[in-house]
Amino acid sequence: MNEIRKLYRDMLRIRMVEEAIAERYREQEMRCPIHLSIGQEGVAVGVCSALAGDDGVFSNHRAHAHYLAKGGNLKAMLAEIYGMEEGCCRGIGGSMHMIDPAVDFLGAVPIVGATIPLAVGAAWAARLQGLQRVIAVFFGDGTFEEGVMHESINFAVLHSLPVLFVCENNLYACYTRLSSRQPDRPIHGIAAAHGCQVLTANGNDVEAVFAATTGAVQALRAGGRPVFLECATYRWREHCGPNWDDDLGYRPAGELANWQAHCPIHRLQERLTAEADGAAFIAQAKIEIAAEIDGAIAAAIGGTHPCDQNLAGYLHG
Repeated sequence: MNEIRKLYRDMLRIRMVEEAIAERYREQEMRCPIHLSIGQEGVAVGVCSALAGDDGVFSNHRAHAHYLAKGGNLKAMLAEIYGMEEGCCRGIGGSMHMIDPAVDFLGAVPIVGATIPLAVGAAWAARLQGLQRVIAVFFGDGTFEEGVMHESINFAVLHSLPVLFVCENNLYACYTRLSSRQPDRPIHGIAAAHGCQVLTANGNDVEAVFAATTGAVQALRAGGRPVFLECATYRWREHCGPNWDDDLGYRPAGELANWQAHCPIHRLQERLTAEADGAAFIAQAKIEIAAEIDGAIAAAIGGTHPCDQNLAGYLHG
């Protein structure tokens, strides 16, 4: 499979997984909050596709796309969301607390900005151990309103740590628009003032994100300054939950439709359908992914509930 097709399939897989989660969430079997990345798949796939297998990734509350793009196990992720012992955190973490050392997905937590110092610490450890390892950390535009963001960048720049700071700027923190929270200046400009190498990319163009990340990773492995990559993107559904919320009025009229018209998946799909066997590839990918999702959901539903005794053991030992 060539690079373009892989990028497309990875994004499509994430989209179909999250749409399946949204559809089944109303069944009340997933007993944890969910934050979907529908619309933002290009950033996760573009970044993680440029990382090596042993490079580390930290995420936030909107973690599904990052986990899957890093090579995470779909069955383990869905089992975790369903609260089953077969989950990547044995069913006690849920959607916002995933971790999977097997693929160097090093943690996701719901507290805004909480994984950023952890990522810097992991990069510091890699430097001390003499490893050629890059640590990428994903966060939203709202994180730039947290002091720990600036403290962590300062430390990373001071020690030239191999950290890739990835800002998924989707314009909103919950239901409050960026222009109501921050001054009229680019976020990446503040990162540049801190001393980071700064890159920007259209988050709806997975190839652009991939190219920017590839260059950033090469620079970091060569001992360059930490890199701050800001990607413009947009979440389609509500902040927390499976529903559509454009009727609430916190988004300007037509804004959602405009971003949907520039869908990162459709962007590549149009190119693929122009190829001789592109339509057949897309159709087959959808069939294969749908079957994988159905199997993973069935496995999760039929999983093992952590019993009270085991739960106590996990928490205290």
